[in-house]
Amino acid sequence: MRSLKTPQIRGIQAHFSGLNAESVAARLLKQQGLEILAHRLKTPCGEIDLVVSDSQWLIAVEVKQRRTLQESATSLTARQSQRLLAAFDYVLQTRPDWHRPSTRFDLIIVDQQGSARRIQDALRQF
Repeated sequence: MRSLKTPQIRGIQAHFSGLNAESVAARLLKQQGLEILAHRLKTPCGEIDLVVSDSQWLIAVEVKQRRTLQESATSLTARQSQRLLAAFDYVLQTRPDWHRPSTRFDLIIVDQQGSARRIQDALRQF
């Protein structure tokens, strides 16, 4: 049977699902001792889901939610990665108050049940 959901309804559901996944990710990062500096930070190059830090690291975080953790882990494309790296570079240039000795880009994957896993330095290969 075909879904009766319109593209607009699916878009709204995806938006709220993304917000929920970002909340799960923020809780995980706080539990791990990181400070949330920004949520959904918009730059001319794109949006970064979360920017977090501790005394040594400034970390840009992309959150991906899919049905399973495996699907989430493989959903970040090379094009998205390049856009995210450009956005993070913009942040590094425009927010000297956030300077830390080291920077990296982490990925947090979330499944439908709300289980989450953090992949540190996920964009090193890009």
